[in-house]
Amino acid sequence: MTVITRFAPSPTGRLHVGNLRTALHNWMFAQAQAGRFLLRIDDTDGERSEEAFVDAIRADLAWLGLNPDGEERQSARFDRYEARFAELKAAGRVYPAYESAQELDLKRKVLLGRGLPPVYDRAALALTADQVAAYEAEARTPHWRFKLDHDAAIEWDDLIRGHQRFDPKTMSDPVVRRADGSWLYLLPSVIDDVDLAITHVVRGEDHVSNTASQLQMFAALGATPPSFAHEALLTGNEGKLSKRLGSLGCDHFREVGIEPQAIVALLARLGTSDPVEPFADPAPLIASLDFARFGRAPARFDEDELAGLNAKIVHQLGFEAVASRLPAGMTEAAWEAIRPNLSTIAEAADWWGVVEGPVASVPAEEDRDFLAKAAATAAGIDWSADPWAQLTAALKEITGRKGKPLFLPLRRALTARDHGPDMAALLPLIGPERAIERLTPR
Repeated sequence: MTVITRFAPSPTGRLHVGNLRTALHNWMFAQAQAGRFLLRIDDTDGERSEEAFVDAIRADLAWLGLNPDGEERQSARFDRYEARFAELKAAGRVYPAYESAQELDLKRKVLLGRGLPPVYDRAALALTADQVAAYEAEARTPHWRFKLDHDAAIEWDDLIRGHQRFDPKTMSDPVVRRADGSWLYLLPSVIDDVDLAITHVVRGEDHVSNTASQLQMFAALGATPPSFAHEALLTGNEGKLSKRLGSLGCDHFREVGIEPQAIVALLARLGTSDPVEPFADPAPLIASLDFARFGRAPARFDEDELAGLNAKIVHQLGFEAVASRLPAGMTEAAWEAIRPNLSTIAEAADWWGVVEGPVASVPAEEDRDFLAKAAATAAGIDWSADPWAQLTAALKEITGRKGKPLFLPLRRALTARDHGPDMAALLPLIGPERAIERLTPR
């Protein structure tokens, strides 16, 4: 059996961090099993779906390195949905219901007021031919519900949540088609999963009740359902489901300088018992994926943790991987010197500005004579052989300074900063002419 997973976003908005995590885990599982990862665009909602969002979904997945092995559009499959719907209709597994939204809302409120669960009462199944004719005379168009089999307990072994059991008598027959003929999510998704031979579905735990209904749809269509893994939802730093998480997407992460490898490294293990580690290559993450190690508790997404992970990822990136994003003229030696001090690649431009200058540094009065000696010494050293070690050794001998009184005035004069990259790597980049000019007190 070839493992086939799918990611099925609706193109009614941009992907957020929760969507990205779902896509990632589906992609990772397919990779781990030498299987296939499909992108399914759930664009049955013609009014809200936009082609710009389809393009954005593709671009975001590509940026993260989650390249699908195939793509399907639900809007191209309406004929298939009609055919399978007709089969269910002939088998008595879908039925028309004529209640308005207001009437259904009133029923729910009455049940809740009595302390009862708001389960649909199947009144539509008891309609007489005269009652149906009366509704149609009013120009009422029915919506359609899938008839759950109350005699068949719903059970499955979830890859994350373990054994699950639902009593269909406690569930409402789900609406699968609106009165205007448009499709809701549940039935087309099942038909797609059957036709695309999906073997595993990884999605959020908010879909658990959907899965319970859909398992009976698979059975009604004579199909074997895929295996399901329902992962805990993400929370924000405040410890509850955060609206902010719904606005955090790839555009935001790119804007603040987060590398795609950092997002992958964090989301891959967020909510698992495995440690989050700064893997620039996803191979170790894929190899260690195990749904048994996913927890049931909500997983906390922390932007500060992501930023720290991003810095560690940046420190691993080679020059070829970043060269196109570096300032003009910045060399591999410069990247290797500056890289350990960066949190984002964009910060390289600041340090390249320090190298090329000019820098504005006003020496302390007590350091002026010391810096004059440093300028004179810098003019006489061999710049082809570790000039920083030569300069500091000579100045220590000449002035008797050591430690911070020796090193800090030099760093301030050369970079106008108190901290930064290793001066042994930075000084050759600054070069003798600029170094002597910066060391000379004004």
